[in-house]
Amino acid sequence: MTHPSMDRNRKWVPGFGAVLLILLSHTTSALEVPLDPKVLEGLPQPPTITLQSPKDYIFDPRENIVIHCEAKGKPHPSFSWTRNGTHFDVEKDSKVLMKPGSGTLVIDISGEKAEAYEGTYQCTAHNEHGTAVSNNIVIRQSRSPLWSKERNEAIVVQMGVSLVLQCRPPAGLPPPVIFWMDNNFQRLPLDKRVSQALNGDLYFSNVLPEDNRNDYICYARFPHTQTIQQKQPISVTVLDNSPDGERRPGFMTPLGITSTKMVLRGETLELECIADGLPTPEISWQKDGGELPSSRMSFYNFKKTLKVSDVNEADAGDYRCTATNKLGTAQHVIKVSVKAAPFWVSAPRNLILAPNETGILTCRVNGEPKPKISWFVNGVPIENAPEDHSRKVDDDTVILSFVKTGSSAVYQCNASNEFGYLLANAFVNVLAEAPRVLTPPNRVYQVITNNPALLHCASFGSPIPTITWFKDSQTSVKNGDPYVIHENGTLEIHVAQPLHSGKYTCIASNNLGIKENHVYLEVKEPTRILKQPEYKDVQRGMSAVFECKVKHDPSLIPTVIWLKDNGELPDDERFDVDVDSLTIRDVIDEDEGTYTCIQNTTLDQDSASAMLTVVEPTPTPPIVYGNPDPPTDLELTDQTERSVQLTWTPGDEHNSPTQKFLIQYEDLLHQPGVWINLTDAPGTSTTVQLNLSPYVYYSFRVLALNGVGYSQPSQPSRQYRTNPSAPDENPSDVQGVGTQPGNLVISWTPLTGFLANGPGLEYKVQWRQKDVEEDWSSKTVANVSQFVVSGTPTYVPYEIKVQAINDYGSGPEPEVVIGYSGEDLPLSAPDSVQVMVHNSTLAEVHWEPVSLQSVRGKLQGYKVYFRRIRGLHETEEDTEQQEQVLTFSGNRSEGRLPGLQPYSLYNLTVRVLNIKGEGPPSPSKKFETPEGVPGPPSFLNVINPGLDSLTLEWGPPMNNNGRLAGYTLKYQPVNTTNELGPVKVITFLANETTITLGNLNSSMLYKFYMSAKTIKGSGPIITEEAFTAMDTTVPNRQVDIATQGWFIGLMCAIALLILVLLIVCFIKRNKGGKYPVKEKEDAHQDPEIQPMKEDDGTFGEYRSMESDTEDHKPLKGSRTPSNGTVRRDESDDSLVDYGEGGDGQFNEDGSFIGQYSGKKEKDTHEGNESSEAPSPVNAMNSFV
Repeated sequence: MTHPSMDRNRKWVPGFGAVLLILLSHTTSALEVPLDPKVLEGLPQPPTITLQSPKDYIFDPRENIVIHCEAKGKPHPSFSWTRNGTHFDVEKDSKVLMKPGSGTLVIDISGEKAEAYEGTYQCTAHNEHGTAVSNNIVIRQSRSPLWSKERNEAIVVQMGVSLVLQCRPPAGLPPPVIFWMDNNFQRLPLDKRVSQALNGDLYFSNVLPEDNRNDYICYARFPHTQTIQQKQPISVTVLDNSPDGERRPGFMTPLGITSTKMVLRGETLELECIADGLPTPEISWQKDGGELPSSRMSFYNFKKTLKVSDVNEADAGDYRCTATNKLGTAQHVIKVSVKAAPFWVSAPRNLILAPNETGILTCRVNGEPKPKISWFVNGVPIENAPEDHSRKVDDDTVILSFVKTGSSAVYQCNASNEFGYLLANAFVNVLAEAPRVLTPPNRVYQVITNNPALLHCASFGSPIPTITWFKDSQTSVKNGDPYVIHENGTLEIHVAQPLHSGKYTCIASNNLGIKENHVYLEVKEPTRILKQPEYKDVQRGMSAVFECKVKHDPSLIPTVIWLKDNGELPDDERFDVDVDSLTIRDVIDEDEGTYTCIQNTTLDQDSASAMLTVVEPTPTPPIVYGNPDPPTDLELTDQTERSVQLTWTPGDEHNSPTQKFLIQYEDLLHQPGVWINLTDAPGTSTTVQLNLSPYVYYSFRVLALNGVGYSQPSQPSRQYRTNPSAPDENPSDVQGVGTQPGNLVISWTPLTGFLANGPGLEYKVQWRQKDVEEDWSSKTVANVSQFVVSGTPTYVPYEIKVQAINDYGSGPEPEVVIGYSGEDLPLSAPDSVQVMVHNSTLAEVHWEPVSLQSVRGKLQGYKVYFRRIRGLHETEEDTEQQEQVLTFSGNRSEGRLPGLQPYSLYNLTVRVLNIKGEGPPSPSKKFETPEGVPGPPSFLNVINPGLDSLTLEWGPPMNNNGRLAGYTLKYQPVNTTNELGPVKVITFLANETTITLGNLNSSMLYKFYMSAKTIKGSGPIITEEAFTAMDTTVPNRQVDIATQGWFIGLMCAIALLILVLLIVCFIKRNKGGKYPVKEKEDAHQDPEIQPMKEDDGTFGEYRSMESDTEDHKPLKGSRTPSNGTVRRDESDDSLVDYGEGGDGQFNEDGSFIGQYSGKKEKDTHEGNESSEAPSPVNAMNSFV
């Protein structure tokens, strides 16, 4: 099936933007209908598909075919089917049964040829208010064909060569699962040398004698029928009389240097590389110019298969697989492109509108290639449907203006490309209903003081009722502190006080009537515990009493609950709970714990806790605890070069056992007066062996620690001096960094005096160029922290060592550290600079990266310098334009230049960047940006106002952004109640900048909209208002017209006309008969009408409604009065956006073309609704 090519250059209809603004000033917000039997009684509803089979339905010939089609509506819909584009008469086929009350088909294929029922089915649900249609459901029989008869020749190969055993299973529906086994039904072992490809073939990177066997058997399992077919066994004989030698890797599949792969968005990308070679190659993967998506990526088949799940557009690119063994490598690049079947951005939603309201249906989709959008009304292409002047269609949007009673219908949106289609039903239901208040009358709301109070006034009506509140039947409640009236009618008091108690009345009104409801608010005093339980120490066998006295609102009766350790009280008669106390008699040890008193009312609670401690009956004298006394009699024994034994006598513990002893030392040579912690000793110990450092003058002291704290320090021991020695360690944090070309700064953290181990501390610095055969250079420096090596090459790695030495020898052999000499400016400029212009404000620049050797430092990225030379309509260079610069980090070869000015000539150069600076510029490259929409006119003035004429003058845009094609002027009158009159449109040539408008109404305010345009469309508008009056002052537009005679007469005439219309409607209604489906209405309750929640992506005030498959579920919602703003789904488009063609939201037409999936989906789909985009198998029309 082919799809007509889409018009990607569709132009916007002049004047449509202003018309849209006028229409949307009358749109309404979403109306939601509660699922209340009293409310729903008598409300009509067009059909909604609630259940349907998947687009691609593969059935088992051993079971009945069940094609689901369920719908709801009021009256209940009738159902019909088409098969292969023609009417399918269900009643004439005895094998086909349609379930009562639904459109679900049950086809009995026992004893019949199942192939006869294969085809494309579509369900239609119809009642007097519209027609809904299902997806096209492709019915196919599952198949598991036999393997074609063949004779497999025995295969004889030399050891070491590669081999492929082909499977080639029969094509089944769905495709079979492939696996290899032997005659004993044992799976053949697979490893990195022997593997099964995605197509089922068995690959040997190199054969070994162990591969000798005559029973290589390929099996195919067909999932639907659960049958298994097998191929004739293949015999393989491996000879070793002339074995193949070791060889570099090569690819068995895919062949060649590159290959291509296309994958659909949302599906799983499977890439495969199988290589031969001896030894067996290892496979690795990488993505050129990017990273593999680790969170969605997995390897299979010993890394020969790469799978990426849930593919998106960013996954397109070049994937490189590398096969490596000890003799070399081989590479293959798979160029992956990502396409997309249509997917929803915003599906159309059901609308419920009152007469004369305006609503909008939007069908926003995306895909690659761009999907075509087609609209249908009641299953008929919208261009073939009866003409409706209130309906306006533009690509993905249908605007319904000032709808009439009886114009309910079901609209279908179909979006399709070559990879699939989406279909959604959305009904437009026109209702006129007087207000009803759904909140029960005389409801009493009780809250605690200082808490929020919510008084509800749920209502229903069409148009949506306006809610007003009154307190005590006389005081009008307005938005503002302390009251807030929510959009759903709920009245909120943020901080309720007793003075807010009373009777509240809510009134729901629309142009069809008024309804009121009364509720009551009672603000109560909070519950508070005045006398809290106190902590108690009670002797065993005595009684414990916890008090818990509470203050509460007189109308609320509190209940008291006591808890022990957050659980229930023990079931023990010793526990006595009174109104305001808990008594525990004959206290035992198990009674110890935390007791909590909780005072509850129906509205709030308060709690307090206290702890009970059970003590001995006869208290002992109190024990006095204190810090220990300091140790005494410090003595040093067993003295060696690096250790000494310290002994002491503990002091008094003061009733708290000693936990440990802390030993400290003072270095009288390097840090006199500073005591440093050396080690700990257990509290039961009185001696410790101390490890010492060379060249230190030690003095020791000891502190004791018990449960109270540390003792005072002991008296210092006698001084003990250790002899000097060579350093035990080298300086840390050794680094090598060049600060300028030709040098290398070697730095380190010096050793402290304590670590020097002796006098005469110096550092031996050694360096040599890495990977160059040369001896170490060395230099011994004094006790400093850096050394500078001069005369080094530019940015080369060096091996560095720093060793500590003193008068008694050298430290240990130092570790080698890698550093780099200083950088210099890059030498080369990027080559092959190319510019790709995407649109009027965005370009993409590509270049050939410079060689890493010419960078002469660490590559930081590339800088692109670009400047606007002049506009394409100008001849002189724009000298005021500053050169712009963008930096692209890393080893890049491309970058994007946003924010360009349309219809301009630009010049750019590219420079490479390292830490030192920038390299020379590339040869300059000039490029041009295409035309765009112009800016707004520079001014719009109204001069010389007369009684019936106005003169306008305007200036050209500051930025033409192209060749100016002309101007568009729209104007309309505005009456004293701010209602807008009809729009008139005038177009002008580019050289016209003034116009005198005649035949205007006197003393009338006019609003003007002026925009400039190029071949790319209209730019932003500029507005102005003026009166046709000689007085230059603007009169007050808020005139009290209620006292004007002409207004009183007009209102009387309108009231009389409405009365006549109501009488006519009443007469027509009484003449109506019963519907023929009355019995079905009685047998089946009305399905719910579930409104869609509003979100920020809907138009300002149209009301949307979405179906729901659950019944008897209340629906909530409200709307906000129109404020004149226009909001579109998932966008912030303005009139400027609607005026611009090309890339705008309404720039493409589409035909109603679908495509069906080969993937098995769920058995049923629910919704009104949209269908997911499938994988392509057979492209079919959605409507046949």
